[in-house]
Amino acid sequence: MATKKSPAKKKVATKVVKKAPIKKAVKKVAPKKVAAKKTVKKVVKPVAKKAPAKKPVAKKAAAKKPAVKKAAKKTAAKPAAKSSKVDQYGLEKDDEFYGLYFAKSTNKGMVEVKPCTFSLMYWWKGLLGYPDMIEISKGSNTAMLQFESTFGGGDSGETELTEQDVLDIDHIIEVDEEEMLISLYSYVPIPVPEKLVGALSLSILNINPETRYGSLELCSTENEEGETEHFLRYRAATYLRGIKSGKVEAIESMVTNGSEFFGLALDAMCVNKSIKKWLLS
Repeated sequence: MATKKSPAKKKVATKVVKKAPIKKAVKKVAPKKVAAKKTVKKVVKPVAKKAPAKKPVAKKAAAKKPAVKKAAKKTAAKPAAKSSKVDQYGLEKDDEFYGLYFAKSTNKGMVEVKPCTFSLMYWWKGLLGYPDMIEISKGSNTAMLQFESTFGGGDSGETELTEQDVLDIDHIIEVDEEEMLISLYSYVPIPVPEKLVGALSLSILNINPETRYGSLELCSTENEEGETEHFLRYRAATYLRGIKSGKVEAIESMVTNGSEFFGLALDAMCVNKSIKKWLLS
């Protein structure tokens, strides 16, 4: 994988983003209509009195059935539709990038920079100070950043990789604007020898359950000669959807944590001396 060498690694700066106060939506309760009760008029008919017989017979008064009241139909009040305003990117009003439009000049003219890509660009250029190397697709729905870094082992005697054990790592960060997903892929740039594929696969199965963030993968691809090659890579991803403030910090945290856990995994793999020899070859 041929990529440009990035400048010397700088310490990741922390950007403080002031959160806008979130307005609480007041839900209006529509007053329920009280159904008016119908008044039933009782019509009293005069009863003609009959002459009493010699022996008056006591008549039992027939019990009147209670009048059946018709149940008034209650009209259920429909809930009022939420009037949550969103901009052209689907961002809500309290989002840090709501209503903003970004673009950059390229050899092909002006290219739109959507929110997730802009967050990556701000972290890479604004915080780290590196030159713009982000490739934006036609339509600006996807973007990609490729760079390299140098990994060194720990200086304590408890780790398999020492301070002198240094290897290069290739990184790719991909942006999916429709999903608002940022994915990090970190590769060991040298192919895995066929004789080590089995041992490396077993090592991945043992280490992945202990990796609290991201996961190790064995990626297979074909080279220019049509031969199958295997590469060890680490993958982590984060969604920016729903993050109203702090998208840049979310990317920074993903890369920082990803580098740490990938380093721990590489060190754990080096318990196998054959894997360590391959990594440092």
